Amino acid sequence: MADAIHAVPGAPDREPDTVVPGPASDPASPPTVDENSVFHWKLAELRASDPWRWLQLGWEDFRRCPRIGLFYGLCFFAMGHALLAVFQKAPEYVLALSAGFLLMGPFLCLGLYDASKAMQTHDRRPSLRASLAAWRPTKGTMAIFAGVLLILEMLWGRAALVVFAVSFNTMPEKANLLAMLVDPENIGFLITYAVVGAVFAGLIFVTSVISIPLIMDRQVDAVSAGLTSIRACLQNPGVMLQWGALVTLSIGLAMLPAFLGLIIVGPVIGHATWHAYRHIVPSEGATSSAPGR
Repeated sequence: MADAIHAVPGAPDREPDTVVPGPASDPASPPTVDENSVFHWKLAELRASDPWRWLQLGWEDFRRCPRIGLFYGLCFFAMGHALLAVFQKAPEYVLALSAGFLLMGPFLCLGLYDASKAMQTHDRRPSLRASLAAWRPTKGTMAIFAGVLLILEMLWGRAALVVFAVSFNTMPEKANLLAMLVDPENIGFLITYAVVGAVFAGLIFVTSVISIPLIMDRQVDAVSAGLTSIRACLQNPGVMLQWGALVTLSIGLAMLPAFLGLIIVGPVIGHATWHAYRHIVPSEGATSSAPGR
């Protein structure tokens, strides 16, 4: 009765406020991360014997599909003679165009990666036709990555020309080019030229050492592939430096007898690079990978 007397006319009945509990939050819990991201892949820890193992596996793959290997070996042979022709007509571009082996080589090796993958996974029989079409599923990403490497090569070429221009008033005569280059008075030029070449070759190697097979196999984007390759080199600097030295030495020796050695060495290096990638980067659904078949 008293409540009815003191009630304000027209005022709605009010119910006690209720607090809806929100989801419990733990400020100490870390944010969730994508475990499938390339930045969270656990890359393999390498040993000094691993590069030799990769070469052995590359040689075994070459023996198992020699026709595919010889086809790409002849392509490397033709590239070597193209480089020789450039040396005879425009020697100032030789060092920069030598990056063509580092730039075009991994892309030319796509077919070899495809053949090695087919032999390792046993999902199909390797064939030359399939190897020639290995670039198609990832052609957009491959084009972007090739553009990045092309920019590096253009910068390399420009730097090489600057070194020539600073060191010589005029371009050396082609007939006396080698004699002038080995002249003790030009030792400063040789050192500078070699350092510039080593810097750009190192950049290309670190960025692309496993990027191309990674893009082909896992179809990741170009940035992720390049960063994964850099991670692998930073995590295993000594072994990756050894691998780069082995590749350089092998190709250098193969070029000496009129580039004939590239017919064999080029494909073996290509197959071996696939096995290097499969060792370093974990297979899908795994956290680590080991070399072997």
